[in-house]
Amino acid sequence: MREPGTANNSRFAGRYGRFAVQVLRGQAQVDFLPSALTGAVFSVALFTAGWAYGLYGLAGTAVGTATARLLGVDRGRVTAGLEGFNACLVAVGFAVFLGAGHLSTALLALAGSAVVTVVTGAVARIFATWDLPTFTLPYCLMASAMTIAAPGFQRVWHHGAGLATLTRPAGGPTALGPADLWHAFFANFAQIFFMPQWYVGLIFLAGIFAASRRVGLMACLGSAVGILTAWALGAPADQVAEGTMGYNAVLVAMALCGVFLVADAWSLAYALAGAVAATGLSAAMAAVFAPSGGHTFTWPFVLVSLVFLAAAPTFPRLRRVGAPAPAPG
Repeated sequence: MREPGTANNSRFAGRYGRFAVQVLRGQAQVDFLPSALTGAVFSVALFTAGWAYGLYGLAGTAVGTATARLLGVDRGRVTAGLEGFNACLVAVGFAVFLGAGHLSTALLALAGSAVVTVVTGAVARIFATWDLPTFTLPYCLMASAMTIAAPGFQRVWHHGAGLATLTRPAGGPTALGPADLWHAFFANFAQIFFMPQWYVGLIFLAGIFAASRRVGLMACLGSAVGILTAWALGAPADQVAEGTMGYNAVLVAMALCGVFLVADAWSLAYALAGAVAATGLSAAMAAVFAPSGGHTFTWPFVLVSLVFLAAAPTFPRLRRVGAPAPAPG
């Protein structure tokens, strides 16, 4: 005979267990993967980089997911983690750029994680006209607003003189040694979450492969293309090695071959061309945002992916995922 309260405890555990899965999927959706296992690995990666970053990532994703549930967002989106990934990036971004150890940062990160859910709804409504996803545009808008506004508030900004930098020609050696190459290859995955450590990137890559070998291979190709493009254009070796030139290429490659476009030889070529474009655009976006520190965030990925995905219907050899196959003949 079941003891009194056991049924209630079971329902309680089930409810919060489902929420935990949604939060972990939200972290994994930063790389387009609705996998709780991948989200758990990503969380390990963030905690490896610093315990505060792991906490901010989980808390931000939880707040974003909970806000979406409270506002009655479609249950399928919440269950798949699609309402958590922008909030995750917002929270971790606040921790990195404002300092994780300040109460003001924690409060702003939590508030930003809730507000970005509203921004996501607005962007989704606008983009629905063209059947385009929001990507990380809501996070980019929040993060850019944060870096531009923060130095104007003494209780928010704790780094002295502010973020402004001068736009100047690239300098320093451009030759890439073996250590630069493998550091860059793995750091490209870590920099999606603002982390520069190559070993953190290795953990993120393991999380991607845990969900999908195909997506993992596309991520690897995107990283390699980002490195090759940056080197060919003469980017400073230290920037390439720390991953700041290649992480947008990783995201574009995954998005355009298998996630939003059916994976085949045509979308592979299309995705790699997009990865090249995103790498070149990174320097342009850094110049645009130079007055606020030159932080490109994932703007190159968002802009390139939106353009390439909007253009895809004009090319008969490219098909959106979920679209019916063309009739033979």
